[in-house]
Amino acid sequence: MSTEHHSGVSRPDARRWTRILASYGRPNRARSAAELVITVTPLVTLWTAAWYMFTLGHAWASLLIAVPAAGFLVRLFMIQHDCGHGTFFAGRLANDWVGRIIGVLTLTPYDWWRRTHAIHHATTGNLDRRGIGDIDTLTVREYRARSWWGRLTYRLYRHPLVMFGVGPAYLFLLQHRLPVGLMHDGWRLWASTMATNLGIAATVAALTWLVGLNAFLLVHLPIMLLAATAGVWLFYVQHQFEQTAWDRDERWNLHDAALYGSSHYDLPLVLRWLTANIGIHHVHHLSSRIPYYRLPAVLRDHPELREACRITLPQSFRCVRLVLWDEAQRRLVSFRDARVDAGALELRTAPSKWPRRSVSPEAAAGRLG
Repeated sequence: MSTEHHSGVSRPDARRWTRILASYGRPNRARSAAELVITVTPLVTLWTAAWYMFTLGHAWASLLIAVPAAGFLVRLFMIQHDCGHGTFFAGRLANDWVGRIIGVLTLTPYDWWRRTHAIHHATTGNLDRRGIGDIDTLTVREYRARSWWGRLTYRLYRHPLVMFGVGPAYLFLLQHRLPVGLMHDGWRLWASTMATNLGIAATVAALTWLVGLNAFLLVHLPIMLLAATAGVWLFYVQHQFEQTAWDRDERWNLHDAALYGSSHYDLPLVLRWLTANIGIHHVHHLSSRIPYYRLPAVLRDHPELREACRITLPQSFRCVRLVLWDEAQRRLVSFRDARVDAGALELRTAPSKWPRRSVSPEAAAGRLG
């Protein structure tokens, strides 16, 4: 897997790259508006087509249409993501209100998400500041120190069926209904979250009135769940790869964590477009002020960044087994790797099961003779 830290970029360059990339951070109003139109229009068209096929009794066709529709919903979320960074439009007011409206469609309260995502950017790769805006990751030592119940719950949390099946549904349908993690950070986050919930309820009520409850659920739920799973998968691969970077607070550096702790998820062209170039995640973390439609220009102008922490689509599926950070080896490992390493350590340190006999020099000489 081409994810070595030194791939094409030397470590001292991380801070310098943030200055170089600053020139790409100017949004284009016309381009941003066009990006919004070419995302929303196909999404509405595909949703309508899925509903129409459902009314004709072709539920299988409706489910097929849900796949590309989910792709456009993911792309809409990425526009919300750029709004949260203040990069989709030049003005904050436009970013915030477009982001809040999109949040109703993505089931993600904008102001709460913007705050938690800012924390994620400020703490990514810091072992002493985990817990908000990231995927729970234990070190090997922390996992071994847990009780059997603690290990079991972590294993369940990290199981692919939970992480990419039950987890996305729980996250977007239930957890996002409250400002989880920031419950005591003031009324504004509560107001934003409740306003988003109200908007979702009004949208659901309107669509249910127009098309009926069964049609709405059987058309929209597959689109939403597919998009949620894709979103969680993207976020997972962006930081959960073997040669990612984690450090304790005293050694942690923001620029190094951005460049070496974030992947370049090199997707095929169609998927790259649908995911709004979010796979160029190492560049995004180095300079989050760059609009997503300018990220390919960075790789074009600076080809040395292409190979840094690069992961292809086939390679990315191997990342699912990586669940624990090994501080000694400075890489993510699987449960099996951690168990094998623990066994090897016990063999090296355990006393021999057979008692040693003391042999006199004379007896030894006699044996040799």
